[in-house]
Amino acid sequence: MKSLAVMGSTGSIGRQTLDLVRQDPASFEVVVLAAHSNVELLVAQALEFHPQVVGLYDEVAAKELRDLLGPELEVVTGDELIASVALADIVVNGVMGFAGLRITERTLRAGLRLALANKESLIGGGEVVMALLDKGGELIPVDSEHSAIFQLLGQSREVPPSLARLVITASGGPFRTTEAAKLELVTVDDALAHPTWSMGPKISVDSSTLFNKGLEVIEAHYLFGVPYEQISVVVHPESLIHSMVEFVDGSTLAQLSMPDMRLPISLALYHPGRSPVPHGTMGWPTAATLTFEEVDSGRFPSLALAFAVGKAGGGAPCWMNAANEVAVGAFLEGRIGWRQIFATVSSAMERYETGSPLDIDEVIELDRRARVVTSRIVQEFAHA
Repeated sequence: MKSLAVMGSTGSIGRQTLDLVRQDPASFEVVVLAAHSNVELLVAQALEFHPQVVGLYDEVAAKELRDLLGPELEVVTGDELIASVALADIVVNGVMGFAGLRITERTLRAGLRLALANKESLIGGGEVVMALLDKGGELIPVDSEHSAIFQLLGQSREVPPSLARLVITASGGPFRTTEAAKLELVTVDDALAHPTWSMGPKISVDSSTLFNKGLEVIEAHYLFGVPYEQISVVVHPESLIHSMVEFVDGSTLAQLSMPDMRLPISLALYHPGRSPVPHGTMGWPTAATLTFEEVDSGRFPSLALAFAVGKAGGGAPCWMNAANEVAVGAFLEGRIGWRQIFATVSSAMERYETGSPLDIDEVIELDRRARVVTSRIVQEFAHA
């Protein structure tokens, strides 16, 4: 039996991870549950799974949680919460945004398996995070696109000479067919209405701008050691093919399944085996149609920006990721428009303070400075 620390247990990835535990309780034991501030759901999860430790990032909410759970369950926050990952064999990092970096760091330093759904910590940390793998830890991606490549290519960061390119698929988001002029009128509800996946607000907005696909390109570069020149993105509205690997002889391998995040999560939990319970089964023969389109760079310029930032390297991806988080937050709060998300990030990159972080503390400091700069840009747009 493997022990699990489910970080971000009340979010989409966390809830689906616990679904997998319910389906196969003989294989997994939940020893840590941690969330940001959703006390009500975390209490219900704690009473069901009886972990050794329950954690909340919000210290005020943690006090309320202690009162509700009583002395039987240990409630932690702050550094104790991060340290609790050491209790587990496998750490599922489903925390939203850059806040997941410390969990990624602590897990890899402890030599544990990291089931990574928090792409921002890898993009923000870049070379620093990947260097931590030399400590003996194991990183298995949970994003459906990278999970597909992991299955097709394997986990080696040495690019096989037979590889021509990675092809990452994108659904195109809710505005794939929206006329450019109408994008000025996009509302928050419009941006959150993803046509295929049910996700949290931040990643749903990223999908609508295609910034999520830009982040995934950078993540693929770090995870698999593939140069940016050998990574492509194609729009695939049905979201049945999650990524493809093309070889120099012209052969292309693709991973297909119905959209169900429990499949990539289970791959990270059961590796090198597979879950005995199927998820995302295609049910052949089926009437599925597969269509593909190029990305419209005029309506979705974020992807080209992400490629440029990735190639620049150093601290540039960290800066862009921080700028995007601030811009998306401002959009969700109604302070800027949808179009201004890209404009904000682009402006922030023009003010990028060049540098190459050497450790996690330097990454966090660079992220902080980027947020200060981007917050000023948001204010400029808000008062324009």
